[in-house]
Amino acid sequence: MQDFSRPQPQTMPQSEVMVNSFIRSVYNWMGLGLALTGLVAYFTAHSQTMVQLIFGNSFLFFGLIIAELILVFFISARINRMSASTATALFLVYSILNGLTISFIFLVYSQSSIASTFFICAATFAACSIYGYVTKKDLTSLGGFMFMGLIGIIIATLVNLFIQSSAMSMIISYLGVFIFIGLTAYDTQRLKNMALSQPAGLEAGVIRKGAIMGALSLYLDFINMFLFMLHIFGGRD
Repeated sequence: MQDFSRPQPQTMPQSEVMVNSFIRSVYNWMGLGLALTGLVAYFTAHSQTMVQLIFGNSFLFFGLIIAELILVFFISARINRMSASTATALFLVYSILNGLTISFIFLVYSQSSIASTFFICAATFAACSIYGYVTKKDLTSLGGFMFMGLIGIIIATLVNLFIQSSAMSMIISYLGVFIFIGLTAYDTQRLKNMALSQPAGLEAGVIRKGAIMGALSLYLDFINMFLFMLHIFGGRD
């Protein structure tokens, strides 16, 4: 006979187990991408040959940026048609390319300010992501508003390339931080809802591709938030 006098162990609902597993996979891949980007950026900045090759040739530098943009759009558009291994490889290639292009931060800012800004960004990102995961409020409208704001700061950045206003540059940075704070919360909730809506018994490859797309979204949120924060808080060498 079962002993009802003792408290019975509580088992976690299967849906919650699936969501937690999926989100953990997303963050693992995002963390790997960030680590790869950071290592590539650090060693590129400390190689005179690489610095001269990338930043001494504007065609190559902007070519890398264009290649990154194409890669992001390609992964997003073709994710359902490619294998999980291909999606993973392309995400890692993107992380490497991004490391090459953002290596300039080690040439412009002090390493201490880069480190301190990184930890500030990581804490902010974690808080926003936790909020997006636990809140019961629907953040769909917030995501749409932040996306429109993102388009606005892209246009403002392009305009500022011509007028070279330091004041506008700082305003863009503050707005950029605010926008990616909102997008981080929105993307986290979107990924949680996506995991909840998936049927049981999905192939591992399908789950992996979803995790890679989620990792790419959060990776972009983190990197952009970090770069905007670095422009605000970073101390120059």
